[in-house]
Amino acid sequence: MTVAEATPELDAVDHADRAFLGHPKGLAYLAFTEAWERFSYYGMQALLVLYMTKELLLAGHVENIALFEPFSRLYGGLQGQALASAIFGTYAALVYLTPILGGFIADRMLGKRRTVLLGAVTMAAGHFLMAFELTFLFALLCLVVGSGLFKGNIASQVGALYKPEDLRRADAFQIFYLGINAGVIASPLVVGTLGEVYGWHYGFGAAGVGMLIGLAIYVAGQKHLPKEHFAPRGRAEGAATATREPFTRQDWTAVIALILLIPVMAIAIVPNNQIFNAYLVWGDQQFDLYWRGEKLPTTWLVTLDAIVSVSFLAGVALFYRWYGKHWREPDELTKIIIGSLFSVGGMLCLFMAAATQAPGTKIGLAWPVLFHIVNSIGFAHMLPVSLALFAKLAPKQINATVIGLYYLAFFAGNSMVGWVGGFYETMPTTTFWLMHAGFAGFAGVVFLLFKLFLSKRLIAREPNPLPD
Repeated sequence: MTVAEATPELDAVDHADRAFLGHPKGLAYLAFTEAWERFSYYGMQALLVLYMTKELLLAGHVENIALFEPFSRLYGGLQGQALASAIFGTYAALVYLTPILGGFIADRMLGKRRTVLLGAVTMAAGHFLMAFELTFLFALLCLVVGSGLFKGNIASQVGALYKPEDLRRADAFQIFYLGINAGVIASPLVVGTLGEVYGWHYGFGAAGVGMLIGLAIYVAGQKHLPKEHFAPRGRAEGAATATREPFTRQDWTAVIALILLIPVMAIAIVPNNQIFNAYLVWGDQQFDLYWRGEKLPTTWLVTLDAIVSVSFLAGVALFYRWYGKHWREPDELTKIIIGSLFSVGGMLCLFMAAATQAPGTKIGLAWPVLFHIVNSIGFAHMLPVSLALFAKLAPKQINATVIGLYYLAFFAGNSMVGWVGGFYETMPTTTFWLMHAGFAGFAGVVFLLFKLFLSKRLIAREPNPLPD
């Protein structure tokens, strides 16, 4: 009798654990749920600034928004593109602040699964409310709250599929980000085209349908998701679940390391996230987006970015698989530093696009396409790797909450995106993009200093052995 015949249950467990591209089945359901959620989110986000600048904030429309007059006072009299940029920045920032609350609710009240379900329903309602000018602010509120309940909790479930020593975790987050970008590729083609060509509200309605599809996939995959040993406060389910393990010194040093990285990450993501704000306005005004006399939807620039990002997410992951078989693979911080260098290069491509534009002409797509290529290589080295780093170091007692803290970087970064994007109309375009290159360069230098002087003291990393 073979070992497999004697222990068929172990073979079944191993098959289920590697049934999706060498990963657990649960990763497939989480990745496809996130793909549809990102389809709805990025489709709406691609339309948001264009919708505000080209219709919603114009006379005859802005008066229809409930409670907009007192809301607009928060921005000190800004108007036009600067006001649209500020509103976008506030929305995009709050989307990444509320995951802290969502993590707390999951850890202490509802559990991750129920919190994700509640978040998905709330976001779907927000997308459908975007179809009406009257409910614009209420729609943004639903999207902000729903994303907070959803975002950190679904990401932490990815990490929970693996044991602490399982080296597949970083690869799983690469696959998770591939799912995200698959949704981003499709959303401007569907949501963006419907919004720009047939009517803004058709696009927002399509985003709501996408969110409902994601919700259905998540419900269908419940049995494959990580088990939760969770008891709401005041209801004990045995000593093992009622008692939380105490924090160790290693847990505290890990949390300190992550908190120190948050403001640096915020600065680092400003160049990439400006794609959805001032970059789209610039592209709509100055890029040669005409084909056979017809103007292509500006939101297709987001699809271009997503296609390139998916390609290089896969390419970078495959490269490091090959590299790790021959040499020692760089650690997480080294990869993030490499990503910062590519981010600087991407911003310099936009500087060159603006600097070489002849008066009275449109900008050809050569420099913008090169920007998307270079920037996407930087993206592949930074965002999935940093999320994997947070999932790796987050103490299990407050795992979802710490993953929520990761999104503080996006809260601060997107706040800066909205504020800095307001300078687009008052600052020379070349200077505008050089400023973004400076953000990326500054973050890279700080990451380097962190690695040289603090990482060994704060982050205990198991060595990656060289191959035989």
